[in-house]
Amino acid sequence: MAKKKGKDTNKASAKAAKKAKVAQKVERKEKKKATKSKDEFEDDDQDLESILDKIQREWEERHKVTEELVEGPPSRRANATLTPCPNGNHLWCIGGEFFSDDGKAYFYSDVFRYSPEKNEWRKFVSPTCPGPRSAHAVVATPAGGGKLYLFGGEFSSLYQNTFHHYRDFWCFDISTHSWERIETKVRPTARSGHRMAMWKHYVVLFGGFYDPGIKTNYLNDLWLFDTQEYKWKHIELKDNDRKPSPRSGFSFLPTPDGILLHGGYCKEYVKGSRPVGVMLDDTWFLRMSLSTEIPTTGKSTADPLTLKWERRKKPSTAYAPSLRSGCTMALWSVKNMGILFGGVTDEDTSEETLESVFHNDLYGYQIAGNGRWVSMLLKKPKKKGGAPKKKAAVQDTRPGPESDEEDFDDTEGSDDEDGDTNVAEKKPLKPSKAPPAKQNPANTPPEEELDPDDPTLTVPLPRYNAMLAVLRNTLYIYGGIFEKGSREYTLDDFYALPLDKLDRYVCLKRSEIVIAEGHEESSSDEDDDDDDEDDDDDDDDKTQRDETESVTIVGEDEEKEVDVLEPIVEEKDLRSQATAFMGVAKDATRSPEDVISTPLPGETLAMFYARSREYWAQKAYGTSDNRGKLLRRDGFTLAEERYAEYKPILEEVERILAEAGLDEEEMRKGAAAGPQGASGQSRNRR
Repeated sequence: MAKKKGKDTNKASAKAAKKAKVAQKVERKEKKKATKSKDEFEDDDQDLESILDKIQREWEERHKVTEELVEGPPSRRANATLTPCPNGNHLWCIGGEFFSDDGKAYFYSDVFRYSPEKNEWRKFVSPTCPGPRSAHAVVATPAGGGKLYLFGGEFSSLYQNTFHHYRDFWCFDISTHSWERIETKVRPTARSGHRMAMWKHYVVLFGGFYDPGIKTNYLNDLWLFDTQEYKWKHIELKDNDRKPSPRSGFSFLPTPDGILLHGGYCKEYVKGSRPVGVMLDDTWFLRMSLSTEIPTTGKSTADPLTLKWERRKKPSTAYAPSLRSGCTMALWSVKNMGILFGGVTDEDTSEETLESVFHNDLYGYQIAGNGRWVSMLLKKPKKKGGAPKKKAAVQDTRPGPESDEEDFDDTEGSDDEDGDTNVAEKKPLKPSKAPPAKQNPANTPPEEELDPDDPTLTVPLPRYNAMLAVLRNTLYIYGGIFEKGSREYTLDDFYALPLDKLDRYVCLKRSEIVIAEGHEESSSDEDDDDDDEDDDDDDDDKTQRDETESVTIVGEDEEKEVDVLEPIVEEKDLRSQATAFMGVAKDATRSPEDVISTPLPGETLAMFYARSREYWAQKAYGTSDNRGKLLRRDGFTLAEERYAEYKPILEEVERILAEAGLDEEEMRKGAAAGPQGASGQSRNRR
């Protein structure tokens, strides 16, 4: 019995030892497995870190911003933006356009910064940036280290046959010199020539125009972008609320109580006649208030912001500028005043002629109260010894006595007494080495003996669509457009004027453009020759009606010729044909036969035949022996065949116009007015 108990004890011990051995083995496996997993996880962490590091390096490389010191201001351009830096002593120039002598259009997307203290320009290039454009709008805010907001603008093909309007919205970070595109579901429609102003933390946008190819649509809608919530809001006013009429190219200046709007340009479309350009000189004030009061209910107001348009009466003063377009006031915040320079006045007398007067005079508009215009004549320096000479006005066309200078000083206070200083007083601006008389021959007074101290010799050349900005107490003028005869000159000169002194303009960069003397006579001779050639061409057209004309359309990738009289139905890309047709339809050089024999978008067969009935009757007369009703029937058959050839292209054009916002009724109205022909007005007037 004792022996049996001993055997059981040994078995139990062996069994326990075996279990312990198995447990140790399992423990070793688990430990080994845990160690292996830990190593693998560490390896995965190392791989993830390297992947993220690689992604970061690639992103930085793609978004790398290069800074370059450039010589002088940017190249010749107009319709760019020149914006004072909100938190530094700089000017920011963005975009613009240039028209070459051979009729080509170039658009820019570059960003330049000007530093007055060093008189230097720097160019910033970023891979992520807005596309090339002009006639866009930019506003600045000091929030977040300083930001510039950009919306809209336009771009065209090289030969201006097709146009594109933008509706994208961008933010430029001044501290990092980088762009960010802001995507929102609700936003303003595509446009150019609009204006924006910064009021508190709101970007306020108004007006502009959109040209889908048939007529230019001018806008007067009002939008707000909240920079805190990153949302656009369309401000819908009541039907009986007063508001400015549709326009573009106006002045839009922010004040503590709202925004001032002045002037602008639009076109009037009257059924059966050509469009006529209208220069505006009315003034409006958008009164804005932001409620911070908490209601008694304890609930916050749904919309604490209130807006109301108020029309200002024309001030009874002789110092208002003459009616003009192509000029926008810059804000002189130190004096709460708008500064206006230049512009163009058009006398649209007939379809063939457009008399234009270009300006280089200076005006000031005091925004406070009911607003009024004040004189901004340059002050002639006092001569040491002897009686002072009679003071001369800057412009012969400037109305008003010299006493208005005293009125300006009395209203705002003497700048010399109150100690206002500008950049030029701390570090003098570097004038051009060229003598003033050569810089500005157009402003040379008729006297035989020129006074080298006469400030009128320093006034810039007349121009419109110049870039204007006021930094502290100094006005800067850059570029713009000047016309002489039939030629258009895009300028690149750069001027500064101390507004607190009004002593003389300082030419920071002289223009190298040579404006030919007597060009008007030579251009008229050329026009006569062209007319003779046109007459010959007309004779040839009478005998060779079946010959086709072509126009070169330049796209993004290639250049090709598109037949404008005989549609190429074999091509698959109907959209490109429609786009080309829209560009050719606005070509003023087309023959009358081509114009009358080509159907228009929105035009039915009946409308097309009604306006071209005589043409098709004459066409049928030479190929048919029928007369009377039968001849008219043959003419209708020819018109019907021509309409059928163009129908696919016209339908595609109508789709493009519908996408642009025109409804069927507007297209039919445009077709009913018939081909507009040449209005004699430059595209830049818009």
